[in-house]
Amino acid sequence: MMKTKTGNTIKSTLALTLAAFIWGMGFVAQRSGMEYVGPFFFSGARMLLGAITIAGVTAAGGARTRGKTGIPFARLVKGGVAAGGVLFLAGNFQQVGLVVTTASKAGFLTALYIVLVPILGMFLKHKTHWNTWVSVLIAAVGLYFLCITANLDISAGDFIVLIGALFWAVHILVINHCVQGLTQTEVMKLCVFQFMTSGILSLICALFFDGFFVSGTFDGADVLKVMPAILYAGVLSAGAGFTLQAVGQKYANPSAASIIMSLEAVFSVVGGFLILDERFTGREIFGCILMFAAVLLAQIPVANKVPAGSRQ
Repeated sequence: MMKTKTGNTIKSTLALTLAAFIWGMGFVAQRSGMEYVGPFFFSGARMLLGAITIAGVTAAGGARTRGKTGIPFARLVKGGVAAGGVLFLAGNFQQVGLVVTTASKAGFLTALYIVLVPILGMFLKHKTHWNTWVSVLIAAVGLYFLCITANLDISAGDFIVLIGALFWAVHILVINHCVQGLTQTEVMKLCVFQFMTSGILSLICALFFDGFFVSGTFDGADVLKVMPAILYAGVLSAGAGFTLQAVGQKYANPSAASIIMSLEAVFSVVGGFLILDERFTGREIFGCILMFAAVLLAQIPVANKVPAGSRQ
């Protein structure tokens, strides 16, 4: 029994670490993709690929994960559409910000959603504890060193990604509400609908707004060049990352799982440094250290604390 429990813990840790790695490197794919296509097209394509991937995983595992809760199919659709609408806002604010900011910064700024979740939860009458407020203070100081210049300016890209982090936090709360009482298979189906909703909305916006970010006509050659990045962000970051999270959290302690998954911010820095040749100044490194400390502190297990979820 002990061996089985230890083995499950190791498998969970490996699955969650791999998910964090995939998500962290996903920022690199998203940033590099902005060299060829607009942010809304990129988001739309990756979300629809994510929906296809999760649908395939769900169908393949259907024989092993059957289980009915009596949940009406319409609830899965409504929940998916609601979550997809918020995912559309979160994903596209992040993607637009990545047009002008670095993958490394975007990774750390997005990780703030973990601190924001319990704060927003206060409006839903969730209890917020001391570590949240200390985390907010540390994160605010970290943000100052990471994003604010000596002239007290913040770049447009950093600010837009910060707005995206707020919507990622809202998305966590919406998902937390929508998945209550669902089986794992039903959760996966709901996620298919949310990715489809976000993808369709993003492609509609691409028709009207991508012209502000890319010049010239829609070039098929550019689509071919960006396809590896879209495949990574859609199939791996959205599809495989979510599946690994679901598998890993089955046996992991929620607080430990959140801490492991927050490593995506660290992996985004590693990827930006190795692949995109991004560099931090000493001031920005100090800001990253403070923000990472805030993220970890926010996840200290406290009784009745709303667990910080994860991104897809």
